[in-house]
Amino acid sequence: MERSLLQQLVRRRGWTFSGFQRAYEQAAREVAVLEKDPAIATASVAEQTFRRWTAGSVRTLPNPPAPAILEHLLGRPAADLLGPPEETAPQPMEPAIDESEIRMTARDAADHASSAASQALPELTLDQLEDDVRALARDYIHTSPAESYRRGAELLHIAQAMLDRTQRPRQRERLYLHAGAMAALMTSAGFDLGSLSSAVQLARTAALYGEVIDHGPLQAYAHGTLAYLAYWSGRPGDAVRLVATAQRFGGLGDTAAVRLATISGRAHAHLGDTRTAQQAVRQSVDTDSGRRDELHDGIGGEFGMPPERAAMSNATTLLLTHDGPGAEEAARRALDLMDAQAADQPGVRGKAAADLARARLLRRDLDGAVHAVEPVLALGCEWRTLGLTERVSGLRADLAHSELHDAVAARQLGDQLEAFTSGVPSRALGSAKALLPGV
Repeated sequence: MERSLLQQLVRRRGWTFSGFQRAYEQAAREVAVLEKDPAIATASVAEQTFRRWTAGSVRTLPNPPAPAILEHLLGRPAADLLGPPEETAPQPMEPAIDESEIRMTARDAADHASSAASQALPELTLDQLEDDVRALARDYIHTSPAESYRRGAELLHIAQAMLDRTQRPRQRERLYLHAGAMAALMTSAGFDLGSLSSAVQLARTAALYGEVIDHGPLQAYAHGTLAYLAYWSGRPGDAVRLVATAQRFGGLGDTAAVRLATISGRAHAHLGDTRTAQQAVRQSVDTDSGRRDELHDGIGGEFGMPPERAAMSNATTLLLTHDGPGAEEAARRALDLMDAQAADQPGVRGKAAADLARARLLRRDLDGAVHAVEPVLALGCEWRTLGLTERVSGLRADLAHSELHDAVAARQLGDQLEAFTSGVPSRALGSAKALLPGV
């Protein structure tokens, strides 16, 4: 049980002491700017002090600037933070975030993408932002979309504020890259949260940031994202053109090439061009020139495309081309790779397992399909993203049209699949064909 409001809010954010300390030091730097007092920027907090603050035994406010930093960090009066926790009703597993908030942040990002302004920043400040961006990108697969969206928005706003405080070309180049990376990451999270129009706007924002600094990998990533959002919207022809544009940007490494090949394969599969789709699948497996770039490989994480993620995406493409054996092999490979790494990737694992179930059902292996989908049905609400719920909806449709639909096991599985998607907002349940690569 929490002993103070501060402890309650820290636990909600999943912070350890080190996480709180990093956030506190970042808040101190921001307060220093707001208060025009550079001395505040060096403020930190010791673990012993943190334990006292969260223990609920502090009776007087700590010395300045700690109250101002705490209030800036958590948006509550310092006296309340050190007091008793709030009494809260049980919360649903899926974090609450409405579309108006997503739209507002997307509009703010788009408005800022063409602006600029003032002096120079300490290099250590930029280094910290870069570390935070890289950490969020690499934590994405372990973090719920709502939390990733919120953290991405915070870092995007910080990068934008820093852009307004430096005129040094190299610093501005770094900041535009970080801002673009966060807009791109928020595209994935916004889509998973069910806001397609905001995802498109954020992807265009990322492309704009990349254009400002002529950064090929960032522009390629954003255009690739716009491509899969296009075929999600029922425009596979536009998706093919967008991914072709993405592939023409310079400076791309193998990871970028693999990602774009998986998107190209899906777009051609939606067009019914099986031959080109299968060529793209082979290209995604065979690409190995040793080239790297600073976004897909340097930052990595959500911007990467490791073999298990590419295999998961290719399984969906092969299902669209009605290649059941190929889809089963690709989905099984994705799961085997994650098992070998003991990788905690709920989103990727769930989608690969759902595709494996669909592939097995194609060859009338109902028991195999039931076994494959079991880990999917055990996933919490926070992981029931668009990409996963569409796969589950596709499996339900396949089951309904299967010759096995009257079997007891089939009826039981059908009920479980419907229950799985019943709590998902209606906007999250569209055509079962519109599936994102690696999302």
